[in-house]
Amino acid sequence: MKLGAFSISLAVKDIHQSKEFYEKLGFTYKGGNIDQNWIVLKNENAVIGLFQGMFEGNIITFNPGWDGNAQNLEEFDDVRNIQSHLKSLGINLTREANETTSGPEYITLTDPDGNNILIDQHR
Repeated sequence: MKLGAFSISLAVKDIHQSKEFYEKLGFTYKGGNIDQNWIVLKNENAVIGLFQGMFEGNIITFNPGWDGNAQNLEEFDDVRNIQSHLKSLGINLTREANETTSGPEYITLTDPDGNNILIDQHR
């Protein structure tokens, strides 16, 4: 199963303060809009999304169809196929993709320790 690009999405209290902190750790701006309270920062292969006021708690994020630079991959596992596989393994999803559609869609699940996971396909 190919989950695509990996990042961590952090729920932050002050996006400007968090941006400054992670820039001191060597992260640089990759995308997003700080005026909309979300940005993506990168340091080599490490990708962090900073999100203020959008969700509670941190989220482990995977993006099927993208590499670590948010570039399209020629071959990837569609999120609906990932969903089907996970359900066949008995994994409960907290949000399921609409299997009658194609293109962008997402699923969510929670690991045994309560960590939220987002598998978010943008293409």
